Amino acid sequence: MLALTHGFGPADAAAPGALPSPDLIALIRDRGLSEISGIALSGRHADTFWVHNDSGNGPYLHAINRRGRRLATLHIDGVAARDFEDMAAFELDGRRYLLIADTGDNGGVRTELELVVVEEPAVLADAKLHPAWTQRFRWPDGARDVEAVAVDAQAREVLLISKKRVPPELLRLPLGASDTLQTAAVVTTLHGIAPPPALELAGNPRFGRYRSQITAADLSNDGLQLAVLNYRRAHVYRRSRGEDWARALARDPIELPFGWAMQAEALAFDVDGDALWISGERIPAPLIRVPLPER
Repeated sequence: MLALTHGFGPADAAAPGALPSPDLIALIRDRGLSEISGIALSGRHADTFWVHNDSGNGPYLHAINRRGRRLATLHIDGVAARDFEDMAAFELDGRRYLLIADTGDNGGVRTELELVVVEEPAVLADAKLHPAWTQRFRWPDGARDVEAVAVDAQAREVLLISKKRVPPELLRLPLGASDTLQTAAVVTTLHGIAPPPALELAGNPRFGRYRSQITAADLSNDGLQLAVLNYRRAHVYRRSRGEDWARALARDPIELPFGWAMQAEALAFDVDGDALWISGERIPAPLIRVPLPER
């Protein structure tokens, strides 16, 4: 493991000794994984992640190990994959699933979005598979660009977080197959996501604005921690059992620097919820493990 230093300057620096240091575990060099936009920890295969690329790369999921090496590629049959942006792994009724959010909308023109759910295969091998189900939905009051999804299997809900709205919004959908066009519901907004510093905006107004927008999310297996990612930091919101997200997201999150990663757009909790895994859209893409403070 190679300890990373935080490379974004004083605006992002954590207080010395306040947080555990992130570790660079691997560099992903596979040209077939050149735009990693989503990552999820496998629930069936030890030390294995599922990843997908951004738009324009087809309806594919890839299994990689902790060394960043590709183990298998799945083709999801009958799916358009207009703009895959994030994914989540979850267990429901004793089965393990992967959910992929086809929710990217840079131009703000989409009137219908889609969630694609596949059952996680028992064998790591190249294969073609059909969705277990899909969910078509729309936003309640106009287009949104959404690149962050999490699944709360205990509540049977899908959580979605808007990218460009300030502050970011948390929206929800019921989890499960549906033949109808559903409408996502706004739950609350996320407190404590810092806007880009004035110096960044002055130096590069376009990219400076993007660096504070939410690009990924995940929920810990116990359902008590929600993590969101932007290009500057990971943020972790914690709640008590029985507490709703509207109350928990009104508090300041834990802010976690993660070191260097170009276009950090992929985020997943470790199995025990004691660390985050982060990667990004440019190769060589780092696979970074970020320990969390004790609860």
